Amino acid sequence: MKIKILMPLIVLTALIAQGCVTTKKYTALQDSYNRSIDTNRNLKQSWQATQQQLADAKNRVQSLEDEIAAAKSNAAGLQDALNKCLASNNQGNVNIAKLADQISASDKYIEHLVELKNKSDSLNQVLTSNLTRSLTPDEMRDVNIKVLKGVVYISLADNMLYQSASYQISNKADTILSKVAKIIKDYSSYDVLVEGNTDNVPISQMNIRNNWDLSCLRASSVVQALQNEFGVDPKRLTAGGRGEYNPVADNMTDFGRSQNRRTQIIITPKLDQFMSLIGKNQSSGG
Repeated sequence: MKIKILMPLIVLTALIAQGCVTTKKYTALQDSYNRSIDTNRNLKQSWQATQQQLADAKNRVQSLEDEIAAAKSNAAGLQDALNKCLASNNQGNVNIAKLADQISASDKYIEHLVELKNKSDSLNQVLTSNLTRSLTPDEMRDVNIKVLKGVVYISLADNMLYQSASYQISNKADTILSKVAKIIKDYSSYDVLVEGNTDNVPISQMNIRNNWDLSCLRASSVVQALQNEFGVDPKRLTAGGRGEYNPVADNMTDFGRSQNRRTQIIITPKLDQFMSLIGKNQSSGG
């Protein structure tokens, strides 16, 4: 009688054991599938960011090509004036020498622009590498660096810097801000504007009136962190906010809104340095 009772229990135990193995396999396959979905989503976001960087690079190249074309046109005009002067023989040797000098200066300026065009992407790559070399792939997707005509633009996603829906600096922000501070110190004679930007979703906190407030408070938090934690001279720093009114992507999508929630750090020459550069360009252009 005892044997008859034990046999069903043994069979039931075997079936339950088989069921447990099947569940574990199913769970493992489900985890693998979920990881594949996350990897695919991350690759898609990385591709979109790369496309944006490629578009920015094309714009920089186009700007330099336009300047080269304008300089070449100016050189052609000077050459034509010199030819007319020689043909009519109405101008003195002084004017001819002056035109020749202007043509020579214009040719050198063209060579300079061509050199800048060739070095532009290399400079951008070096700065990007210096800033992001110790960041993880996930962190690098949230950093965008551009160099346009001597001005450095560093754009950081909000999740790199702040606690969620807040202007308080997060603990993980120290890594990226320490690298930004290093670049700011390298450009020791330049001013620094920290500019906050948001998406168009209204903020709902009692101590923050709207997205204008949030963007300004976030910029101020970054400025104070650069000063207090990383020793950047506060006389060089300016904090400003643009709220939701300077979007770089469509606010109708989650990805677009994430691109618009950013803090941009702009490292730029001082006004007198700009005027000096303008004076040099005018002198070389005659």
